[in-house]
Amino acid sequence: MAGTTRRGELLLTAADRQMLEELARSRTAPVREAERAKILLAYVEHRSIAEVMRRVGVGGSTVYKCIDKALADGAVAGLKDAYHRPHAPEITEEAKAWVVSLACSKPKDHGRAAEVWSISALAGFVSNHAEEAGHPRLAKAGKSTVWRILNERQIKPHKITYYLERRDPDFDRKMQEVLMVYQDVALYQEGAVHDARPNPIYTVSVDEKPGVQALGLTAPDLPPVPGKAANLGRDYEYVRRGTVSILAGIDLHSGHIFGRVEDRHRSVEFIELLKDIDAHYPPEAIVRLVLDNHSAHISKETRAFLATRPERFEYVHTPKHGSWLNLIECAFSKMARTFLRHIRVSSLDELKARIRQGIDEMNAAPVVFRWKKFDLVKT
Repeated sequence: MAGTTRRGELLLTAADRQMLEELARSRTAPVREAERAKILLAYVEHRSIAEVMRRVGVGGSTVYKCIDKALADGAVAGLKDAYHRPHAPEITEEAKAWVVSLACSKPKDHGRAAEVWSISALAGFVSNHAEEAGHPRLAKAGKSTVWRILNERQIKPHKITYYLERRDPDFDRKMQEVLMVYQDVALYQEGAVHDARPNPIYTVSVDEKPGVQALGLTAPDLPPVPGKAANLGRDYEYVRRGTVSILAGIDLHSGHIFGRVEDRHRSVEFIELLKDIDAHYPPEAIVRLVLDNHSAHISKETRAFLATRPERFEYVHTPKHGSWLNLIECAFSKMARTFLRHIRVSSLDELKARIRQGIDEMNAAPVVFRWKKFDLVKT
């Protein structure tokens, strides 16, 4: 009879039969496994090979392979593809290592103008130089081949992850000094006065925010219109009218902000800020300043002014690249998120006036910023 086979009988356990039936009915299982489950069930029912082929819709070789694997190793084996490697890999490990070494270098090291590799550029370089490097198989390698080689080793030469190198050898010591000041502020609340101290000590966090742009409109803003425009409308174009610098300090006890808006932030402008701070506190008090090593803070002119007020100011320097330790940055962030956001002005003078107004509004409802993560201090 056409389509019959002399192969032996396939014996299934109750669990195997149930598994095959569920798989044959499944709509989510892989198509190949569902087809093979139907083949095995039909074979167990003593269907002819020709009938199995028609019922499942596959070729004879597929039916025979499935049945042979099931007869040899069980029903589960009949559902799976046997692992095989028909020939040794053509791209050797040495060739892959060469591609990875190229990816770990920069294109400019190989006479290219680019700073980082794109996958396309790297694949082109590999293809052009594979023969001379002793890896002829890679001469026809495309982007997908290069990508697979790099992906195996989790290399992404087209991406950059930024980091900040620590350049201050005394970073930890300076950080501890700043945090110890913040701990002291937490002990002495507003007023900074305590019976254990002969004079009150006020702590002020100081810094500059340069480059605040005075951007002007080229067309009037369009207000929201109910039922028509939900948002403020603004022309994409703008006019640059210059920049200003905000020099500011914040009293860490009361949240009061000292602020000046200047065209530049040189020593002369910083000294004016120091004069504002000096005039604010009682003459017998000590003013402790948390600030960075900007040239204006330690210049000859600034030191000359400090000499006229002996024992009035104490400097506590943040380490290099440690601006995140300075609490005035919290006040600058609040300015950026409130009145500086989307600001448009007609002149530099208007920008200065708006910034001063914003600082006055912040001082009308002062916020005391506290440092809470003191476990950074190493003991």
